[in-house]
Amino acid sequence: MKAIAIVPGTAGSRVVERPEPSIATQDEIKVRMIRVGICGTDREEVSGGRAQTPDGQTELVIGHEMFGQVADVGSSVTRVKPGDYAVFTVRRGCGECACCMMNRADMCQTGKYRERGIRGLDGYQTEYAVDQEQYVVRVPAELEPAGVLLEPLSVVEKAIDEALRVQIVRCPDAATTPDWFCGRRCLVAGLGPVGLLAAMVLRLRGGEVYGLDVVDASTARPKWLDGIGGCYIDGREVPADQVEKKIGAMDLILDASGIAELEFNLLDALALNGVYVLTGIPGGDWPLQIPGAELVRQLVLDNQCMLGSVNAARGHFQMAADDLAHAHLVWGHQIAGLITHRYSWNQFAGLMDQHQPDAIKEVIEWA
Repeated sequence: MKAIAIVPGTAGSRVVERPEPSIATQDEIKVRMIRVGICGTDREEVSGGRAQTPDGQTELVIGHEMFGQVADVGSSVTRVKPGDYAVFTVRRGCGECACCMMNRADMCQTGKYRERGIRGLDGYQTEYAVDQEQYVVRVPAELEPAGVLLEPLSVVEKAIDEALRVQIVRCPDAATTPDWFCGRRCLVAGLGPVGLLAAMVLRLRGGEVYGLDVVDASTARPKWLDGIGGCYIDGREVPADQVEKKIGAMDLILDASGIAELEFNLLDALALNGVYVLTGIPGGDWPLQIPGAELVRQLVLDNQCMLGSVNAARGHFQMAADDLAHAHLVWGHQIAGLITHRYSWNQFAGLMDQHQPDAIKEVIEWA
């Protein structure tokens, strides 16, 4: 079968031939790939950035945002059956720490985890994949057009859930309110797929959502945000350190931009008792000067919390499936409209050298 692979540490990718996998144990599931998303991690890997091959191999099959259809199942599998749509999660545990033993590899305590398509395990940019039942999530048939969004949405689900859990512990009103986000002012910075999916979840929770980016309001991302009831802020007109003054303080800030300077400047917009969750990972190693004393003073005196969140567990994927179904009922085809560009597997290499200015989510179609 065909697959897209890289040699970690070198630039470029190529189509390779790999043996088609088959079920070897009773708890395994074989999935025929339908489509796989392209994200910043893939572009970093193809450019020679962070990636790790499986033991004993020189190449890594990339891709971690997958969506497919079950082709075969082992004799003990009950969660899915042949013909179902499904996704596999990404991270696999170390097998040593308590978190990984509880199937929470997203919180691995040893750092010895592996990730499909990223670190130590082949990924999903291929025709077929096999994995264990504990890593599968069934996707309802009506979500077929948007099912490939589950992996980035799972990252959002975890980040927002963690922010809420922190607030429940800290704030008495959060502990007694069925939905703390309802009516809260929420700012999402960086309107890529993760940022827009975060805005979607917060709108489903009843939040008053603002999205910050530096593109024209007439382009695809602000228009998609407007379509779900969000409000766009052009960062060229309202700089990060002026958001609180011009727009107002925010109860929740979720950063998906990966721009360190912006991430710290937005702290000025965080409300009293607010929570700030970071999902964007800055690239490079650019030095950054921040007013340390002022920053710490604000966090302490305003009773604020800032936390980072990465990856997701199977439960977050299930939350993503539930919210995607809810969003489909509320906004219909608007959700699948997040997928703006579709390509065949043999076009992949050329995609890494350019990024369409009007693209939101780009995917490779395998089926």
